[in-house]
Amino acid sequence: MVLELIPIRRALLSVTDKSGLVDLARDLAARGVELLSTGGTAAVLREAGLVVVDVASVTGSPEMFDGRVKTLHPTIHGGILADRDNPEHREDVVRHGISGIDLVVVNLYAFEATTARAGITPGEAIEAIDVGGPTMIRAAAKNHRHVVVVTSPARYDDLRAALAGHDGAIPRPMARELAGEAFARTAAYDTAIAAYFARVEPASPGAPDRLLLELKKVEDLRYGDNPHQPAALYAGGNGAAGGADLTRVHRLHGKEMSYTNWLDLDRAVRILFEFDDPTVAIIKHASPCGVGFGPSIEAAWHRAFRADPLSAFGGIVGLNRTCDAGTATKISEQFIELVAAPGFTPEAVATLTRKKNIRIIDLGDLLSHPPTEETLLRPVLGGYLRQASDPIGDLGPPHVVTHRHPTDDEKASLIKAWRLVKHVRSNAIVLSDRDGSVGLGGGQTSRVDAVDDAIRKAARGVGLSPQTVVASDAFFPFRDSIDALHAAGIRAVIQPGGSVRDAEVIDACDEYDISMLFTGQRAFLH
Repeated sequence: MVLELIPIRRALLSVTDKSGLVDLARDLAARGVELLSTGGTAAVLREAGLVVVDVASVTGSPEMFDGRVKTLHPTIHGGILADRDNPEHREDVVRHGISGIDLVVVNLYAFEATTARAGITPGEAIEAIDVGGPTMIRAAAKNHRHVVVVTSPARYDDLRAALAGHDGAIPRPMARELAGEAFARTAAYDTAIAAYFARVEPASPGAPDRLLLELKKVEDLRYGDNPHQPAALYAGGNGAAGGADLTRVHRLHGKEMSYTNWLDLDRAVRILFEFDDPTVAIIKHASPCGVGFGPSIEAAWHRAFRADPLSAFGGIVGLNRTCDAGTATKISEQFIELVAAPGFTPEAVATLTRKKNIRIIDLGDLLSHPPTEETLLRPVLGGYLRQASDPIGDLGPPHVVTHRHPTDDEKASLIKAWRLVKHVRSNAIVLSDRDGSVGLGGGQTSRVDAVDDAIRKAARGVGLSPQTVVASDAFFPFRDSIDALHAAGIRAVIQPGGSVRDAEVIDACDEYDISMLFTGQRAFLH
């Protein structure tokens, strides 16, 4: 089969990102390609000593309206869009004196980067919307049998190699591939614009009629849930400018991340956002197995690990303070897959890197940027489910519904337990004290099973004490859970309320002299 080629004789270059531009243009000029250009791009090329034809001299019209109109002209778009296999198109080209354009190198105004800056005004956002660029890109991509379009400097080397390998021409299969990339780029650009307007001018409360996400691959992952499942990490499509962005953290040491590593890290960071005190979260299979608080980050580690040493094996650890040498030494005594913190001392790094296969993730200033409202998606067969994220922090002031009121210490522990329970898979029960969790029961199909699971884990770990309190992510449907909690010595409970048997449950608490708080809001996590 003969490889079909597109000879490159005339190129239009108009780019916002000038990286690699001069080298590409020099290569084209050396092959005798005529260079057309606009504004700032033409100036850069002339400074490099290249001969450039202004688009304005081709169209006979100057740039107008601060550059809003420069390439929007039949002479330019006719040169791009004319089907050279169509006799009528060829006649129109001759009749109107239009010269063909074989290569279009265009990248767009930096709308995404502009609107990602904090404090951007609507006027600045509007001016960052490119009109002529997407029009040229789409025109060239549509006519990819005769025109090559390149939208990213990352493709310049491939373009130059193809030109060198085919005597100044580009194979049509490559042109088709580049056209697909071009349409993906304009689709992503329009999606970013639509998402910006939806964010600053929401049409109506509730879920939008159309959900637009623009995601860019950050990296391929080692594997998904299992080694035979390919996986990748993508950035974008969530929240507003300035919010938390886990895709920007820096891996200081260790192997590439897997799908489950990222899920575990995400859960750890979400828990860390809930607490101001030095806090450590140990995560296994996207669920916490221990969360500890303390006067120091090393003390918080001890209190997190004590909750469930068995489950902590092979887990990941998140810290909300710099990891120092003492904390690193204690962590390195266990088999831990990953440690994440907003900084590591050199001694801590030296200690942790002695461990085989451990990953070290520097969170930087991530914890200084609380997450904005997110769009949470989950696939179902043939579609997706969408919900807004559960906000960080308290869901509302709880109120006492029993005769006995909690002590001040109990109430403080109850609030911490409530902030934690919403990060445990439902049905979820958290047994906790002022130092952190002592038993976590999650992912159960009945609430009393979650209670039993939490009590069992507490018994094999640090055990229960008179200071232990409990949080439930949803109401108790029967008094059986209260009976089990009383038998374990629990005297303070926090839960949403809302069961048809609330009165029965409250009566059971009064019978056992247990204080109970209602939050009035459920905290399911599925």
